[in-house]
Amino acid sequence: MTEIAQKHLAYCWIARGDRVLFLRRGPGVFLAGRWELPGGTAEPGERFEDTATREAAEETGLTVRVTGELARDAWPDVAGRALHIHAFVYTVEEEGAGEVVLNPEEHDDFAWLTRAQARELPLPDHFRRLLDR
Repeated sequence: MTEIAQKHLAYCWIARGDRVLFLRRGPGVFLAGRWELPGGTAEPGERFEDTATREAAEETGLTVRVTGELARDAWPDVAGRALHIHAFVYTVEEEGAGEVVLNPEEHDDFAWLTRAQARELPLPDHFRRLLDR
């Protein structure tokens, strides 16, 4: 029997008023052209809350702190690998309202969107489920 590996992702729900920060994945990366929340893969032994804040800083240049857990989701790997994905989405507060500075190796655009606007974008299924809650 094949062992199924586990991958843990953590994301930030960075809101300014009724708008939330979404990033578009750049050309040449997995799921290029799709929009997502700032976040990424947890390092071994890293707390998921720490993953979320680290990834937000790396991907947007914003400094945030976790204020709560918004959602959890899980699904089998979309590429068919023996891998199960677990995602955590955290509400955060910005430490100052800084300017978004993207990491061009990962993302090529960003937008502050309402839930309705975000629903119109090409999103991975787990983000669509989050918006439809």
